[in-house]
Amino acid sequence: MTIPSQFDAKAVESKWYEYWMKNNYFHSEPDHRTPYTIVIPPPNVTGVLHMGHMLNNTIQDVLIRRARLKGFNACWVPGTDHASIATEAKVVAKLKAEGINKADLSREEFLKHAWEWTDKYGGVILDQLKKLGASCDWERTKFTMDPDMSASVIRSFVDLYNKGLIYRGFRMVNWDPEAKTTLSDEEVIYEERQGKLYHLKYRIEGTEDFIVVATTRPETILGDTAICINPNDERYTHLRGKNAIVPIANRVIPIIFDEYVDMEFGTGALKVTPAHDVNDKALGEKHNLEIIDIFNEDATLNSFGLQYEGKDRFAVRDEIAVELEAIGNLDKIETHINKVGTSERTKAVIEPRLSDQWFLKMEGLAKPAIKAVLETEEVKLYPKRFDNTYRHWMENIRDWNISRQLWWGQQIPAYYFGDGKEDFVVAETPDAALALAKERTGNENLTVADLKQDPDALDTWFSSWLWPMAVFGGITNPDNEDFKYYYPTNDLVTGPDILFFWVARMIVAGYEYAGKKPFTNVYLTGLVRDKQRRKMSKSLGNSPDPLDLIEKFGADGVRVGLLLSASAGNDIMFDEELCNQGKAFTNKIWNACRLIKGWEVSDIAQPDYAVKAIEWYEAKVNKTLAEIEDHFEKYRISDALMAIYKLVWDDFCSWFLEMIKPAYQQPIDSATFAKAIQMLESNLKLLHPFMPFLTEEIWQLIAERTTEEALIISTWPEAKPVNEQVLADFELASEVISGIRTIRKDKNIPFKDAIELKAINNDNASDYFDSIILKLGNLSGLEYVTDKVSGALTFRARSNEYFVPVTGAVNIEEEVAKLEAELVYNQGFLKSVQAKLSNEKFVNNAPEKVLTIERQKEADALAKIATLEQSLAGLK
Repeated sequence: MTIPSQFDAKAVESKWYEYWMKNNYFHSEPDHRTPYTIVIPPPNVTGVLHMGHMLNNTIQDVLIRRARLKGFNACWVPGTDHASIATEAKVVAKLKAEGINKADLSREEFLKHAWEWTDKYGGVILDQLKKLGASCDWERTKFTMDPDMSASVIRSFVDLYNKGLIYRGFRMVNWDPEAKTTLSDEEVIYEERQGKLYHLKYRIEGTEDFIVVATTRPETILGDTAICINPNDERYTHLRGKNAIVPIANRVIPIIFDEYVDMEFGTGALKVTPAHDVNDKALGEKHNLEIIDIFNEDATLNSFGLQYEGKDRFAVRDEIAVELEAIGNLDKIETHINKVGTSERTKAVIEPRLSDQWFLKMEGLAKPAIKAVLETEEVKLYPKRFDNTYRHWMENIRDWNISRQLWWGQQIPAYYFGDGKEDFVVAETPDAALALAKERTGNENLTVADLKQDPDALDTWFSSWLWPMAVFGGITNPDNEDFKYYYPTNDLVTGPDILFFWVARMIVAGYEYAGKKPFTNVYLTGLVRDKQRRKMSKSLGNSPDPLDLIEKFGADGVRVGLLLSASAGNDIMFDEELCNQGKAFTNKIWNACRLIKGWEVSDIAQPDYAVKAIEWYEAKVNKTLAEIEDHFEKYRISDALMAIYKLVWDDFCSWFLEMIKPAYQQPIDSATFAKAIQMLESNLKLLHPFMPFLTEEIWQLIAERTTEEALIISTWPEAKPVNEQVLADFELASEVISGIRTIRKDKNIPFKDAIELKAINNDNASDYFDSIILKLGNLSGLEYVTDKVSGALTFRARSNEYFVPVTGAVNIEEEVAKLEAELVYNQGFLKSVQAKLSNEKFVNNAPEKVLTIERQKEADALAKIATLEQSLAGLK
């Protein structure tokens, strides 16, 4: 079969992906084999493929393809997450563009639009993953809002509520005024920003005196209900029992005393706004203060904002500062650096807000998950350093705010039957809720129409924390065959940024609902950054489109480029040149295949050099296999690829094929050719998890294959004992060959001109590979001698000395003159360096780095001089 001169990535990728899908190679059903299971970290249904997804899913595909080759029943479950906040924001924006206000729609009408949007865009990212080569079991694709997935979430809520672990509470929460919903503490990102510190003057009631209070948020004075002072602050002892007057609002508020106040910050006086600060709320409860909420849900001011009603908080901040200055209540403004909480999803500045929310008690639930990672190591994190991050989060865990003021998501299954806060029941269905409500009230006349379901939706993470169980029906039907076979899963590949959001919570859920870990190993990838170390983002314009990269470099090239630099937990400095390197590797393998298939094969005797070459390469493969297995066991995926890369590029292409290549226009013997094909196939198996398209194409080109013989379902090479002696002997032989090639290059001796080599075997080294030295060095002879050879160019390999007689090939007189001139130069250079190093003043005052460089110069010069002297001795 003729192999095309160029590898056509686009044609090959579509051909083989369609072939794999048609033959159902990705699908898994429970059987007698050991399962190997991965669940995809479900990307947002709103999403498109970005570089982080590329890295994460390439690693997963490597693991699943390798497991398939190793004989496991490999199952990779794909799916998407409904992403409440992000998706609702997209739908709201779409409706707004169409002139529709969400507030004018019923919940059912809005959800109809949301489902239409999801049906149209929701599968985009999964289709893009297919371009990458992801071998997911697409028949098992799940969406967190699928009916069975939603049923799992609702059952979980009801179960936890009945266990007394879920409760409703009036708490200070993180409010996202753009998404108009509460967020958990973990969804708030704190950023250092330069702002202003406003020093405001509050008049003491009944006097003309003032007390100055410092604040970063002057707009919140309209919600002030006290001024607080440390009782140990002697500056303010005269204010005990006094009141102050809030500027603009002219409201009289008490001056209270509490040791909570830091006397060193600002003026030592604190304005207390219980509705808008979690610490102020605690002070308010302690001192029985009034609570005045001045904000609407979109962070505009409400009627308590007086003349600023309806205006945005940040606009009011500037305007109120101007008014305070005009009425004489602004003392001064200073620049001030402080941490500002922002929404992870919308990037809006968070407002603390008092609200009725649903919470899950986490302290008790977290204990088995802490033990599993930090004590028994049933679950292992890679790299292990993330254990400390996990410990910090889990041992300081807070109750989880699981309710969101959204419509897109699973609606909280709490049903209200009266006007009181406690007049509700929790049940999986309205009918079950009605039965409970009748029981609670004793009113048999109640109907479903009398019940009002809580309008809030559950936090998206409350859905996805069940993912490894719910995708196999493990919550609603824990005795089903799939769940018993595939759970616990094996490996999870994800980013460290969701170690707490998702990973830790899945471990919690696994022990709570299944009494088992959800997975054994967690591989935490790094972030993909640009070469300036900036995080890739659309706003910076530094993130390439992954599909454009695949178009340019081929999926295999992109996969290799990403993985070569992707060590676990470490950020990747991405550069397109990496993908170019991957493409070059693709071409190298393609051309190696073309070279082998281009040889004429004949039933002639197998030469000795070919026998030795095969023995060496088989030993090299076995050695590399052991290294690869070790790398995979430790989740060093990048190192595993690098080991294979060196094996194929250096050992196979640069050495092995050169060793066995027949002379120009001569045939190769059939035994060596068969072994070359066998070695190529072995390489393809090792490469397949990393480069699936190229390897399947070559696999199918080099032999006729049935569907049962496709590479994707072939077998991983079996490691055999390593012949270390052969490897050691070849190390010396390769050094000798390199030495010959260097002499040929330096002295411009063409390879077609055979040369003679003589050697003093001081090492008593094996001559096992002499036939290969003869072939690759194009030697007319190789003779072992006991004395040095005069009139020869020399080099060393270990302690052995090698001589290339140069009679007729090199002008000896010119060569001697050239070497002597070089020797004089290097001796002069050495003298100058040693003069510096013998100067006590220089040595005592020079930085250590400078001294290290000078000492290295000295060592290099001494080595060069020794080599030159040896070469001159050989020529004289």
